[in-house]
Amino acid sequence: MSGKSAFPSRPAGVAALAVGSAAAGLTYATAVERNAFTLREATLPVLAPGKPSLRVLHISDLHMMPNQKLKQTWLRELDRLEPDLVVNTGDNLSHRKSVPAVVQSLGGLLGRPGLFVFGSNDYFAPVPKNPLKYFRKNHTRVFGDALPWQDLRAAFTERGWLDVTHVRRELEVSGVRIATAGVDDPHLQRDRYDTVAGNPNPVADVSIGLTHSPEPRVLDRFAADGYDLILAGHTHGGQLCLPFYGALVTNCGLDRSRVKGPSRWGAHTRLHVSAGLGTSPYAPYRFCCRPEATLLTLVPSGRARENVPEVGVSRSEAVVR
Repeated sequence: MSGKSAFPSRPAGVAALAVGSAAAGLTYATAVERNAFTLREATLPVLAPGKPSLRVLHISDLHMMPNQKLKQTWLRELDRLEPDLVVNTGDNLSHRKSVPAVVQSLGGLLGRPGLFVFGSNDYFAPVPKNPLKYFRKNHTRVFGDALPWQDLRAAFTERGWLDVTHVRRELEVSGVRIATAGVDDPHLQRDRYDTVAGNPNPVADVSIGLTHSPEPRVLDRFAADGYDLILAGHTHGGQLCLPFYGALVTNCGLDRSRVKGPSRWGAHTRLHVSAGLGTSPYAPYRFCCRPEATLLTLVPSGRARENVPEVGVSRSEAVVR
């Protein structure tokens, strides 16, 4: 009788199990969770006393491709929420022919009051890259072909949405006076905060700052000027997260504890970072980080129990169906 075992050695078995688990995880992240779109909700006490609540739909990072029919159908359904205001924090495109898909998908939302700023993937197409580069904050960035952002901007503004890139604007929505300002994408070093610097109009019932990438240098400026709320995207919520640990990277200077959802930035300002609805076509996966849009209910300060965590404290996120 031979002394050789008919079964693989223990190290070989462990390696095979690891490879199989990794393959299963990648399949799930690519084929299932990447398309498991979800709506989240949060209540933020940022309005002036006595004002009616305001429902704000925050969408970001669509990274739309023309053939992504499931995402487009899901987006069209968001108009049924009847938000008072829509805020889009950029990275709408992933292909030079995606503008019609984005506009058609937003559908009725473009008929509602809206604000927007753009991100890097509104200006430049994504390119293949080594995912390990995301772990190096100062890696060299490579940009793809120019995208038709001017056409997208024209489509948004023709339907009444306000571009707040490097401008300060005021509007009244559902009885709430809003002071707002935004910057171009800090991820591309295109932010010029000095063009909008200064305290927002104190007569406004709420002040909102917009930026695509939540870089601390920009968040600090908005907070120092006294803005009540900052809305951002870009991080994808980490895109690949681990249970009980969270995001591996944020792809910006923001710490991992605030990679998505509401948090504080300083003593006065609230920050909300959207995990976004898409991915690069060259990294089409999400794990423990479903693609999302968020319905924010803004209420007067002190009227509602605050559900905004302190820095470093994780929050549970209930899926609203």
